[in-house]
Amino acid sequence: MEVGQMQRRLVDYTKSLFMEGFLDSQFLQLQQLQDENNPDFVVEVVSLFFEDSEKLLNELTRALDQTNVEFKKVDAHVHQLKGSSSSIGAQRVKNACIAFRNFCEEQNTEACMRCLQQVKQEYYLVKNKLETMFRLEQQIVAAGGSIPIIEMSS
Repeated sequence: MEVGQMQRRLVDYTKSLFMEGFLDSQFLQLQQLQDENNPDFVVEVVSLFFEDSEKLLNELTRALDQTNVEFKKVDAHVHQLKGSSSSIGAQRVKNACIAFRNFCEEQNTEACMRCLQQVKQEYYLVKNKLETMFRLEQQIVAAGGSIPIIEMSS
């Protein structure tokens, strides 16, 4: 596949992530912070998000497995996950966390368990989508092309 085709594929793919609500404008702001002095900025920030999220999801799973659930602890983890997903523009993860926090306030264990599954599902979806996007970017760069700047019209 030639570079132009790969670039078009990347643009279309990235736009679909916004249209399907996986990413929001915060992700575009992250991309704008990336330049030739820091070409891997987005990948590095998102990789840290992946690491933190995996830890938080494990903590949440453990916290909700307790006989007496400490909802303050659960809420603190969800709040942290909401913040980090918000900071990279992972909109659907953030929205799932907002719903999750409401059930923490109600101390509803069953609803929290459902929310945890929802958050995990959204997280793994966006993780796969972003990894696919980064692979496309790597292929373009490897082929000698440049990463096209995505302009999103509101």
